[in-house]
Amino acid sequence: MKARFHIAIRLLHWLMALAIFTMLFVGAGMVSSVANRDWLYDLHKPLGIAILVLALLRLAVRLSTRTPPLPGDMPLFMQLVAKFSHLLLYGLMLAMPLVGWLMLSAGGYPVTLGGGIELPALVAKSNSLYALLRPLHSLLAYSLLLLVLGHMAAALFHGLIRRDAVLSSIGFGKSRPMD
Repeated sequence: MKARFHIAIRLLHWLMALAIFTMLFVGAGMVSSVANRDWLYDLHKPLGIAILVLALLRLAVRLSTRTPPLPGDMPLFMQLVAKFSHLLLYGLMLAMPLVGWLMLSAGGYPVTLGGGIELPALVAKSNSLYALLRPLHSLLAYSLLLLVLGHMAAALFHGLIRRDAVLSSIGFGKSRPMD
C-alpha cells in the first residue's frame, strides 16, 4: 500500500524544518555575538511567532487528516518511540515560541514583527518570572535541537538502513510501498 502524509502536512513539515533550523542558528548567534545581536533579535522575534502560527496550523491539519501507517514489520518499541517523539516535537514547536513570548513580556520587551506591528504582552512585567523563563527558553531550545537531530537520525535510518517507506511518506518524490 502506498501511503503519504497529506500534501499540506508535507509542505508545512519542510517549511517548518527550514524555519526551525534557521531559528536554532539565529538563537546560537544571538548568544555568541555582540556585534550582530540587534539584527538577530529583530529576526528572532517574528520568526518565532511565524513558527508558532505554522505549528498551530500544522497541528490543525494533522488532527484533521489521516497519517500513513508505520511499516507492519516495525518493532513495537520503535513505533512507541516514533509516536512519543512526534508528540514531543509538536509540544516543543508550540512551547518554544510561547515561552519566548512570555519571557519577553515578563522582561518588559516588546515582541515586534516589523512594519510597526507589536504583539500584546502576555503577562505583566515581572523580573522574577523573566528570570525563570529565560533559562527555560534555552533548555527548550537545546531539547528541540537534540530531538530534531534524533528525528533526522531516525529518518536516515528508515531511508538508508530499513529502506522502508517512512522517509518517502513525508517527501515529494516517488512514493514507495509501505509493506
